[in-house]
Amino acid sequence: MGEGQSSDITNGVPETPQILPHETSDIAVRAALDRVLHSQGFRSSKRSQEFLRYVVERTLQGGAEALKERTIGIDVFGRSSAYDPSDDATVRVKAGEVRKRLGLYYASEGRQDTVRIDLPHGTYVPEFHHVELAGTPAPDGKPGAAAQVRFPARRWIPIVVVALLAIASAMTWLVTRPKPTVVDQFWAPVLRGSAPVLLSTAFVPVYGPNLNLASGPPRKLDDFVLLTDQFVGGGDLIAVTRIAGMLHKMNRPYRVKIGSDVSFQDLRAAPAVLIGYSYTRWRDISKELRFFIDADRRPLMVTDNGKPTEWSLPNLPQDRRTNEDYAIVTRVFHPDTQTMLLEVAGITQYGTEAAADLITQPDLLTEALHDAPQGWQNKNLQFVVHVKVISGTPASPRVVKSHYW
Repeated sequence: MGEGQSSDITNGVPETPQILPHETSDIAVRAALDRVLHSQGFRSSKRSQEFLRYVVERTLQGGAEALKERTIGIDVFGRSSAYDPSDDATVRVKAGEVRKRLGLYYASEGRQDTVRIDLPHGTYVPEFHHVELAGTPAPDGKPGAAAQVRFPARRWIPIVVVALLAIASAMTWLVTRPKPTVVDQFWAPVLRGSAPVLLSTAFVPVYGPNLNLASGPPRKLDDFVLLTDQFVGGGDLIAVTRIAGMLHKMNRPYRVKIGSDVSFQDLRAAPAVLIGYSYTRWRDISKELRFFIDADRRPLMVTDNGKPTEWSLPNLPQDRRTNEDYAIVTRVFHPDTQTMLLEVAGITQYGTEAAADLITQPDLLTEALHDAPQGWQNKNLQFVVHVKVISGTPASPRVVKSHYW
């Protein structure tokens, strides 16, 4: 983005997931698969294409029960018959990458797709859903219009029967309605009210070569220029798309602002999710909390009430390609803004991405909250998150310390 620019996107497309009818599933799913595989996110990764094509085709052919880690390792990645998944995490890592690429696709290029492919956590068996998008033509051809139902002239249904059926339906719904998941409970304080949630990530300062150099590569400090409003961290963007995708499935409106035009008034007007705040302007909002990523300390670390901890990266290389990372998740009612703030940040991009996974995936969040106190749903909280990074992809995050108040 250029100077002074920001992106402001409002989500307003409700969706209703449905399992596809059997007689149309093969054709519809294969067409959906073809669109995904030719998208920007999948064209750049042949292995991701092979993985997704394999699990989708095996499922359509009735072989879903055979989609195990060892089978995929042998068939897709060419591992030998002696392959032991406990010694080689390639399949698990690639599955996580495919989930992220699917999330990015349906948050951008595939936003209007009516047939969607999902790879739930904890399984290698994909699910196929039909999504009813707002504005889809109704049976009379008019978008949003309801079909008129006419009863035969001689057919009369007593009002009392209709009322009883309505009551019975309501009681059935109350008994059978799905209970809130742990993700619903975690997000409930943030999603109260009708105002769109603000998702915001800031620009990251980056030094770039001075374009006025006569020739040759830059050799001294003066050959570089500080670019303060040109780049956003990759992990920040992945975190935004992961959270945006979750809110989309919840039918919750949201706005995404990427840039520097988020004002204090914006933070007072609606709940906000601040991503990557440790190296940006969100630093001042979070530095008074118990856990804080101190970018001025060496090594880079998560501090506890300003004191050094073992949650640090002493061997962080210059290119930031680390094999582990730490992150902080904070959910707090902030006294300055008088609204709920959710902050997600890692020491590097890998931690930010992993922390976003943690708060959007039920299995990961359930484990994180295993020792939470009673009433945690309405308390302020902070998590310190540790994640291992394998071949540039964060694995499943783990909470190493939590604080509720």
